[in-house]
Amino acid sequence: MKWRLGVAAFLLWPIQAQAVELRHIDVVTGTDGLNHVPVDVRNTGVVPLSCTIELAHWYSITLGDALPGGRSVIDLWFDPAKGAYLILNGKQENMPVESAWCGIAGRAYQTRTPIVLSRNTGAIPQPREMTCAASGDRLACK
Repeated sequence: MKWRLGVAAFLLWPIQAQAVELRHIDVVTGTDGLNHVPVDVRNTGVVPLSCTIELAHWYSITLGDALPGGRSVIDLWFDPAKGAYLILNGKQENMPVESAWCGIAGRAYQTRTPIVLSRNTGAIPQPREMTCAASGDRLACK
């Protein structure tokens, strides 16, 4: 039994714990240099819809549902120097938006229609209005 412990110790001896390098991250706050470009999504259909933004490939935020006849406003900001869309959290921290979509509430991801975000540096996108309604198993917007 002691020889097994000795062999295990010998085999595990070269394994070392790897430290994670922590770096300071500058968090940008506020709206200086940003342009407000809200997207107003109007629900002209008969079922509720839900709009979501993806902040990172693993993290998304549902911005709320729009009942039939109602609307959901996606409050986006645009950085023309970087061509980046942002949303502000409760601390006014700039959070980069990777993508946005709306879909039928309860199945928003499966029924989604993307909200196209033009990312041209130097060009300032205009606030937009979209009308959406369920069309079969998907949400159709124009």
